[in-house]
Amino acid sequence: MKSYLKVALFVLVAYAAAGCLQTMQPISSHPPEPTPTAPSADSLRETPVPVGGYAENQPGLEQTLSPGQAGIQMSKGAQQARDNQSEGKKPKNAQQILDEALEFCKASQDFWGQGDFENAVDSLDQAYNLILSADNNDDPKLIQQKEDIRFMVCKRMLEIYTSRYTVATGNHDAIPRVMNRYVKKEIELFKGRERKFFLGSYKRSGRYRSEIVKALEEAGLPKELSWLPLIESGFKVKALSRARALGLWQFIPSTGYKFGLKRDEWVDERMDVTKSTRAAIAYLKELHNIFGDWTTVMAAYNCGESRVLRVIRNQNINYLDNFWDLFEKLPWETARYVPKFLAALFIINDPEKFGFDLKDLDPPQSYNRVKVSKHMRLKDIAKVMGMSRKRLEDLNPELRHKVTPPDAYELKVPRGKGELLVAKLDKIPVWVPPKRLYAYHRVRPGETLSHLAGRYRTTVRAIVAANNIRKKSYIRVGQRLKVPLRGKQLLYARARGTSESGQSGSTFHRVKRGDSLWLLARRYNTNTKEIMRLNNLKTTRLHIGQRLIIRRGTDAVQAGADTKTYRVKRGDSPYKIARSHNMKLEQFLRINDLTPRSKIFPGQKLAVEVR
Repeated sequence: MKSYLKVALFVLVAYAAAGCLQTMQPISSHPPEPTPTAPSADSLRETPVPVGGYAENQPGLEQTLSPGQAGIQMSKGAQQARDNQSEGKKPKNAQQILDEALEFCKASQDFWGQGDFENAVDSLDQAYNLILSADNNDDPKLIQQKEDIRFMVCKRMLEIYTSRYTVATGNHDAIPRVMNRYVKKEIELFKGRERKFFLGSYKRSGRYRSEIVKALEEAGLPKELSWLPLIESGFKVKALSRARALGLWQFIPSTGYKFGLKRDEWVDERMDVTKSTRAAIAYLKELHNIFGDWTTVMAAYNCGESRVLRVIRNQNINYLDNFWDLFEKLPWETARYVPKFLAALFIINDPEKFGFDLKDLDPPQSYNRVKVSKHMRLKDIAKVMGMSRKRLEDLNPELRHKVTPPDAYELKVPRGKGELLVAKLDKIPVWVPPKRLYAYHRVRPGETLSHLAGRYRTTVRAIVAANNIRKKSYIRVGQRLKVPLRGKQLLYARARGTSESGQSGSTFHRVKRGDSLWLLARRYNTNTKEIMRLNNLKTTRLHIGQRLIIRRGTDAVQAGADTKTYRVKRGDSPYKIARSHNMKLEQFLRINDLTPRSKIFPGQKLAVEVR
């Protein structure tokens, strides 16, 4: 009997070893070549789903495969690109792939906010597969975006699983002030042709710098960093660079999203001074933990840590001994950044020595925050409160259309006006976004954009934006143009059944054993972020007996949103369709009962919103 057991044990060990050998294959950047044999059921379940769910002609495939198995005939984005090339289709460029990956990251956050754990994780998987397939061609901007999204995916995955955040710590030394020929050259420029820019930027700094200095001191960072926006944006909250960097601290979309700055149809928090300052501090802390000295940190803040690290790897000296050795190997725009900042510090600390009079400063902004949760135009709010519309717009530059978003939002009003706004909320009409009307026109010989603009009573700029035309003077005969029409009247409706506190339809829930935020969100048809906001929760952890305020139905589709049928074309993907119809990816997937891994096919009918 004992010998039999030994033989059986030996056989089991042998089988286990054989299985391990089969699974321990070397990691390769290229997907394995498909075999001509038919895959088994197990292999179908394990085969990765193609990135983006691109529509391909697969007759009968949707009848033979389940939704979770659809699309198994292709591997990752690299295989998709090779297939596209062999079939003569135009492959997507790296920027389009990275934009799509960023959209999947946003969709993951939306799914997680609704308690949909599986789709949240699947969206992150899709985002990661996309950035692996993007060829950056050694372009510093693409490399930086790729690193930002990779970091974002990892961070979001940790948040989903642990609901904890990693806090950066480090030793923050003073910024060394060096006077050399590079700094002297920048001082002369500020005294000469850039004098007007310097004086205007310094004057605007009075509006925001006191708030920035306070945030830096609380974070333990040198307060001299409060002058970085002077070099970045001239203290203009709506400054936009050629690289799509926006706001006081000049965040590109991927880096802004990486550090928690929201960007959607209504709000772009890169223009929110408080939130963008908080994000900039987090970024500066991360860079200081990497490089250890502030001069290198500022260079990396300007051009990205990847570019600076690459320069460091390619030199044979220790750059920490002398930053200016590294400085000479950086791109000229970045190379100017640090001496320009130091030149500004020298002038600000001793203006008379350099021939400046820096006594004229704008007064600091003083405001209260009021929570609102309905669409309202700033013009209507200012009228009810008896104040200037421009003052209200200056306090809330992050509102892209000068309209509050439909969900919860903290509106800034001049100090002392908060109680007045709360008292008059019911008198402010709810703003309903107008449905823009379009006409479609086939270009004929001799027609120009200006001719069409005059005919349809619109503008050349509107036609160019609606059709994504690169050159304003270039249209071709036979081209079909979408022409925005003017004259659509805005619709208004009075707020109904909403109290001043916005607690209409609220209920109370006593936490029981087994409850979690996402289970409660599903039960009450709301989302986890709304529950956390109403109850001022800092984490997702609950305890038995805890009393929660829950508002039902906050995640419902906005009333009045019309839909139409869209027939899928060859080469379409969920991201491409959602973007072309100005929809969020998560919303498009939800109304069509799709998941991030779902496959779509040419000829398939899907629902899209009509705007």
